[in-house]
Amino acid sequence: MPVMPGAEPYHHSGGQVGVLLCHGFTGSPQSLRPWGEYLAEAGLTVALPRLPGHGTTWQEMNHTRWEDWYAELDKALADLRGRCAEVFVMGLSLGGCMALRLAEVHGEGVKGVVVVNPSIANDVPLLKLAPLLKLFVPSVPGVAGDIKKEGATELGYTRTPVRAAASLPQLWALTQAGLDELSQPVLVFHSPQDHVVKPTSVRILREKLTRGNLRVLELADSYHVATLDNDADQIFAGSLEFVRANASVPLQRD
Repeated sequence: MPVMPGAEPYHHSGGQVGVLLCHGFTGSPQSLRPWGEYLAEAGLTVALPRLPGHGTTWQEMNHTRWEDWYAELDKALADLRGRCAEVFVMGLSLGGCMALRLAEVHGEGVKGVVVVNPSIANDVPLLKLAPLLKLFVPSVPGVAGDIKKEGATELGYTRTPVRAAASLPQLWALTQAGLDELSQPVLVFHSPQDHVVKPTSVRILREKLTRGNLRVLELADSYHVATLDNDADQIFAGSLEFVRANASVPLQRD
């Protein structure tokens, strides 16, 4: 299946500190490409894979499930861990959920987590109906493109594949169940004006991460896809500062 121009994965070989970037549900690497390039310029080794079924057609995505997307990220993480001394995971929306899940599963193999408007709860009314809707309709209106910045666009699907969406509750449940054991530092960037993910996810993180390892920063001038929005620079600089504060090996500039 041809990949949409701009939706290609991005990789950069840098120093001994690696970062795995996880894009969101029905999105593509395009939404995180500027973030990845910023971190690469700072000397990090960066992996930004394209998740199965993304960046092509929503019809193809309907043949994939969360396990397929997570497996792709898990493989990329294993590759980074083989090449770097330390690895951080970062993600947007559902990519943030999978980044948290990777940290739960791999423990000390993940040094820290940065998430932007993470989705870890089934708080979208339409998605709550997905297990039933999949029996009758293949897709519903899409959620991509929630950006405040004029002229900025996200390369994502205009339709949400219902069969793929119906697999999300299991991922959300697993991720929430593992939060109590998450010990790595976690930085959350949260947009109060998010029209896709409700505040429920951040509330759950505040309730579950009680070891002093959580920091939440608000994005005052962005919607859901904040990595392409007015506060993108804050995310990029803040995530790099987070890596520098928690890495035990120096970053290497090209």
